[in-house]
Amino acid sequence: MSKQKNHGYKKSAGKQSPKNKPSGQQRPAPQGRKNSKAGGGKKPVIAEVTCSGLTNEGKGIIQWDGKNLEVEHLLPGETAEVAVSTKGRHTTTELKRVIQPSSDRVEPPCVYFYECGGCQLQHMTNQAQAGFKQKTVDALMKPFGKPQAMLTMEHPYAYRNKSHTTFGMNRDRQIIGGLYARNSHEIIPMDRCLIHDPKADEIAGTIKGIMKSTKLRPYNEDTGDGFLRHVLIKVGKTSGEIMVVLVAASPVFPGKNNFVKALRKAHPEITTLVHNVNNKDTSMVLGDDEKVLFGPGTITDTLGGMEFVISAKSFYQVNPVQTEKLYDKAMEMADLTGKETVIDAYCGVGTIGLIAAKKAGRVIGVEMNNDAVRDAIRNAKRNGVKNARFYQGDAGKFMVEMAERGENADVVMMDPPRKGSDEAFLSSVVKLQPERIVYVSCNPETQVRDLEYLEKNGYNVEEIQPVDMFPQTVHVEAVTKLVRTQKAGTR
Repeated sequence: MSKQKNHGYKKSAGKQSPKNKPSGQQRPAPQGRKNSKAGGGKKPVIAEVTCSGLTNEGKGIIQWDGKNLEVEHLLPGETAEVAVSTKGRHTTTELKRVIQPSSDRVEPPCVYFYECGGCQLQHMTNQAQAGFKQKTVDALMKPFGKPQAMLTMEHPYAYRNKSHTTFGMNRDRQIIGGLYARNSHEIIPMDRCLIHDPKADEIAGTIKGIMKSTKLRPYNEDTGDGFLRHVLIKVGKTSGEIMVVLVAASPVFPGKNNFVKALRKAHPEITTLVHNVNNKDTSMVLGDDEKVLFGPGTITDTLGGMEFVISAKSFYQVNPVQTEKLYDKAMEMADLTGKETVIDAYCGVGTIGLIAAKKAGRVIGVEMNNDAVRDAIRNAKRNGVKNARFYQGDAGKFMVEMAERGENADVVMMDPPRKGSDEAFLSSVVKLQPERIVYVSCNPETQVRDLEYLEKNGYNVEEIQPVDMFPQTVHVEAVTKLVRTQKAGTR
């Protein structure tokens, strides 16, 4: 990653450039974000330290007073001045000045990098990011074999097809829109997030302007007053279709017609607009109720040569370029010949299951979310897939019932949430005894736990492929192939 300028960013009104930007040699470093909830206590000690490595969260590791401490934005091999504060048994650190920078360090192209926390690795070259993620997966997966080389992204910015902007008021009673600061509900006003689709951020900026001109107030979490909470935008990277979801605290939309007219005039490229109602005190972005203001209420996009319908609540991979690589590898691991029965657990809107159907005998998709199942069925019809069936329910119970009826499956494909799978689900996979399991994970740490269970119950890990689905962040995905080595049965 070369050093870049601000990519069209405008500094937020009333805000200066970030105060906690680590300095290079000779320049004093501004105040960094502390690495513990506790702070204060005795006067900080300024220590000159050397970074010995990185945590899985990308924080630098230093040794001080016999302790291993974490320092944000410090890279291996760097020497730096760090402020170390103690309060009781709690210790916090703050990067003050980089004395000897690493060759892996670059100037983050995003002016909000040190405030936002949404990206953690922009201060590292692309090569260093890939190396860090590779080492993380290699260390986690060591008990199961050596992972393949990371599948990286050639252009690792502007990749997200889904973004959401939160709106609020600043101290000057001006409307602001942006992202939350890390571990807080403090909104960082921003015009552009470099991993978002640029058009999505442009539309969010227009909405902020329309709110000001129409006197539409943002929602206040503390008082419960106001209307607009978030704006969720989904972009079909292939189709070019755009969905805008206005997440509001009330079903009553003041000045709705004027708002919609102004937005459509400014952005005729928007193909559908949805009013979603979330009037609950929750960290969830979307509420249960929604009304389509114009358009079909969905967009379409193409993945793996198939067209998928995406609704506001649909789960759809946010990085389609890397998803193609991920799914290609998953299909290779599934080793389908046209005769197999495939279970697509956690099937969502049916993406991986419908792609598998092109090479399988039949596909059975199971998903708890009824809206997603409805989308999956619609997507099967849209693509003329006749050998796939989708069911609403618990995939684990579904597989147990299959096994009890004497039915079998040759391949189970699973893509669980970050928390991984529970033992009840994994035991149901074991009872069904598929020949192969293809496990797609967005959290290799929980995947390791699940692989240990499967290896103890008759399966062997044959291949591990990490994929950088989220450049500039610490997150990494891994797809793993397991093969049955004996008659499986829980021990």
